[in-house]
Amino acid sequence: MPFKILIADQIHESGMNILSSSPLLDVDPKVGLSKADLYASIGIYDAIVVGEETAVQTDLLELAPRLKVIAKVGPDLDNLDVPEATRRGVVVMNAPASYIVSAGEHTIALMAAVHRHLPAAVDSMKQGKWEKKKFQGREMAGKTLGVVGFDKTGAMVARYASRGLRMNILVHDVVVTPDTIKQQGFRPVSLVELLERSDVISLHVPLNPDTRNMLNAEAFSLMKPGVIIINTSRAGLIHENSLLSALDSGKVSGAALDVHSEVYLRNSSLLNHPKVICTPNLSVATDEARENVSKSIAESLRDYFEKGLMENAVNVSVVDPVLRTKIGPYTELARRLGMFIAGLSSENVGTIEVGYRGELVDWDLKPLTTAALAGFLNVLKGSDANLVNANLIARECGIQIHETILKESVEGRPSITIQVFSGQTTSIKVEGALIRRFGEEPRIIGIDEFVTEAIPAGPMLIVKNRDIPGMIAGISGVLARRQMNIAQMNLSRDCAGGTAMSITNLDSPADEETLGEIRKINGIISVNQIIIDDLAELNVCVAQQ
Repeated sequence: MPFKILIADQIHESGMNILSSSPLLDVDPKVGLSKADLYASIGIYDAIVVGEETAVQTDLLELAPRLKVIAKVGPDLDNLDVPEATRRGVVVMNAPASYIVSAGEHTIALMAAVHRHLPAAVDSMKQGKWEKKKFQGREMAGKTLGVVGFDKTGAMVARYASRGLRMNILVHDVVVTPDTIKQQGFRPVSLVELLERSDVISLHVPLNPDTRNMLNAEAFSLMKPGVIIINTSRAGLIHENSLLSALDSGKVSGAALDVHSEVYLRNSSLLNHPKVICTPNLSVATDEARENVSKSIAESLRDYFEKGLMENAVNVSVVDPVLRTKIGPYTELARRLGMFIAGLSSENVGTIEVGYRGELVDWDLKPLTTAALAGFLNVLKGSDANLVNANLIARECGIQIHETILKESVEGRPSITIQVFSGQTTSIKVEGALIRRFGEEPRIIGIDEFVTEAIPAGPMLIVKNRDIPGMIAGISGVLARRQMNIAQMNLSRDCAGGTAMSITNLDSPADEETLGEIRKINGIISVNQIIIDDLAELNVCVAQQ
């Protein structure tokens, strides 16, 4: 049955064509639905595509048990409850990279407009005036541009300004490393140095508690007289009363604002200031950007349902496409190991430690650890954990997650080890690797002190017993009498006459009566049955990641 996709807001026809051409997608364009109709119908959809108009908040998500993806065609996520979507395991997709060129160009256009007083000069001409001296401007070449925030748009603005306008560039970013900034040919500086030395300051940071009102009265006091301020990023980054005072005093000679708070849209003292140029959030409003983002989101949505990929997901750690074919089988191995060890664990798990050996240690390990955690939670907690919400569910359950790295591999093979701790001393450890037979096949190669090579798939019986004659015959005899067919059996022991372990893959699960009969065999220590699904609905998120 095709996946049902609701198009709640208008998208470019090129995006619609991509979605409609997929045989796995049933696309339902219902642009302009009333809130009541949206809430009444959302329960039948697997994905929803929205723009700026439709909000997806907690109350709507509660009515959407089938929802797997929210795809936003727009530059921000302000109308989406991303934390709640994450808690419910819903992937949130956005494609801000599609707007980089448009946003970068608009920033440069505003910068030029402020330097040359273009809007006021145009308005004066249309009034029949000729005020050449009044609108004498300044060149940008040779001036210093301070770029606050080195995201893709900030980096694009820096390149445009340095190469095209011959400006000197200073960059401040709290996330991007100084080496990364230097590699692109720019100078990383502290925020204070940037404020003190820049002739123009352009903002390209997200709005959060650390950045809200970052340009306040104190920041303006550090700036050069006559500085120019450009904001095409987010409203709230500038304390607007402080900007108004700086404009009136001459500390700021001009400002260009493309984003605006509701307060100042109602009270236009700032917007009507003669030194302010304002545009209605036009930085991403181009035909090309609209088409690019629609195509990008449509391709991501299609690839999610057709291939299990999660490109442009904002609440999932996405694998580098270059590594995808390598890391995919290990992600599935990690998930299966998580399911397997969960079947051997008690309910009061406090810590899960995931260890990596070999070439794996050079990769981004977060998707692997999350896959292991999701598999574990699916079995032990009976949750709907997936790559989106597994870490959140673990925190809610009080489970701590640790990663360990060892360069040396086992017999030349990279491997993944999961160790689960319950209380202070009790722990279980399972190790897995891939073998090259028919592709990359997952195997369990160790359980605590036992060495094995078991296939982590389907119904599995894990039996511990005393290492005495007749144990295998007794176990297989019970299975034969119960018409339970054995697909494969792996045997191991810690030492002769000590404790032995058998891992038996069955064609179908054993019932409780069968398990009970095996437990009654003299010499049996423990019997566990673990059922590992082969389709793995973590599914759509894991195998191709």
